[in-house]
Amino acid sequence: MQRIVCPERDDWRATAENAGFDFHTIDGERYWDERAYYAFTLDQIERGIEEPTAEIDAMCLELVGHAIDDEQYLRRLRIPEAFWPLISESWHRDDSSLYGRLDLSFDGRGPAKLLEYNADTPTSIFEAAVFQWTWLEQGIERNIIPKRADQFNSIHERLIDAWKKFTHARHLHLAGMTESEEDAGTLAYLEDTASQAGLQTTLIDVEDIGLREDGNFVDLDNRNIELAFKLYPWEWMFHDEFGAKLLSAPTRWIEPPWKAILSNKGILPLLWEMFPNHPNLLPAYFEDDPDAARLGTSFVRKPLYSREGANVALVSAGTTLMEQQGPYGAEGFIRQAFAPLPSFADQYAVVGSWLVDHTPCGLSIREDENPITGNTSRFLPHAIV
Repeated sequence: MQRIVCPERDDWRATAENAGFDFHTIDGERYWDERAYYAFTLDQIERGIEEPTAEIDAMCLELVGHAIDDEQYLRRLRIPEAFWPLISESWHRDDSSLYGRLDLSFDGRGPAKLLEYNADTPTSIFEAAVFQWTWLEQGIERNIIPKRADQFNSIHERLIDAWKKFTHARHLHLAGMTESEEDAGTLAYLEDTASQAGLQTTLIDVEDIGLREDGNFVDLDNRNIELAFKLYPWEWMFHDEFGAKLLSAPTRWIEPPWKAILSNKGILPLLWEMFPNHPNLLPAYFEDDPDAARLGTSFVRKPLYSREGANVALVSAGTTLMEQQGPYGAEGFIRQAFAPLPSFADQYAVVGSWLVDHTPCGLSIREDENPITGNTSRFLPHAIV
């Protein structure tokens, strides 16, 4: 695994905007950055990332099977008791998952280590699936990268195939916070892949979802929402005004309610309990567990619920070296062994390994001068060379 400096395409901004990639720059700073790329060998991809990703996902599904009807697990994850039946029913009904992203610490030499699982509302999928592939094709054409270069990336095709599992539905609604450029772009891309799979679609802001007297969620045209993709976290839905109606409304959701278990960072200590010393896991404990003392005075402190690195702290020798501010932490924290991200040219890189329908199928690389990856961390393309 190498970070290779390369020229950027002169027209990349226009290319991005023509493709609908409007959030390539955030607050005047680059989000997309092609002044370098990460190069992998095929063996690093297949054995170092693809195989562990599949194994971690299988372990996560095994964990859900244990936790889904176990009060002890659900209480440790701080999942509101009122929603346990909703979560259980979705699992036993075998509600399908569309996608997810594992964030890994990987340097190309030692085993990949799971940092967290973005199981419910992962973003950066358009740039991973489409725009970095465009960069690869144009980079080869323009002699920016080697002619033999390839990419671990079948995300787009697999999304279309995965959506076909839902074509029994008469209509698909895609909901999220559309005032966010990144969320709106993610929703538009997923809507396009669903349309290519043959689904009729409507994109709606989550705040425009209504509730009719008969208990059905409806859109602005008073049409029943039978199947909905939501770029909106389950833990937020549980506490929203209409949250209690989730239990009785007939809407089927993507991601399904059982994903509320895996989108919780409490799975990190639970996985460590179930699979101790697994080479792709880091030691982790709930903060109120006496065994957390095994980590000593150096660890990463993470809220059970957190997004974009918010409220994550790096603690070394009892001193907080860095902490991202944010609104999370009321439900409690976990502690995870400190595994510094690999640094390339003074940039910390995290590998995002994508799963579509539980199949590993692509990578996204985010880098930052800060060892905590946040919402402004840059996206760099990758290539197999």
